[in-house]
Amino acid sequence: MTISTEVEYQGQISLDIDTILSDIINASLDYEGCPFECELSVLITDDEAIQELNSQFRDIDRSTDVLSFPMIDYASPGDFSGLEEDETLFDPDTGELVLGDIVISMDHVKTQAELYGHSEKRELAFLVAHSMLHLMGYDHMDDEEREDMERRQEAILTGAGYTRDMA
Repeated sequence: MTISTEVEYQGQISLDIDTILSDIINASLDYEGCPFECELSVLITDDEAIQELNSQFRDIDRSTDVLSFPMIDYASPGDFSGLEEDETLFDPDTGELVLGDIVISMDHVKTQAELYGHSEKRELAFLVAHSMLHLMGYDHMDDEEREDMERRQEAILTGAGYTRDMA
């Protein structure tokens, strides 16, 4: 697996970002039964930069906690069958399935951790799990989809040991 991580956030970060990303990305792929080695990129930034991206790509001129840019149009969420037939979905140098990009606002990680009463580590893990589900075709446009994503997120986080009561 290749995780290309860029941290452009200028503030203090007291988290082991690489470990959290690896833990949750692997747990997400395992939970969904992804049969491929994968690659994706993660950008850790601030509210100002994520607001620019949100405005540019979603026409929403405000900051947000996480943006997901999936590279695959799945027949149904989490359905990896048949993907191997489209070689454009795989990196020609590594053979890895290219999932897409994740952008996370560390400003939001800090604010939401405090708001929800859990650690920044748990909040970052939550946002990564949420975004990974988007990269695997899930969405939350209606209540049924939202509930399904919430159930999956919680199972991924719990399975990886990232519970609300962690330090």
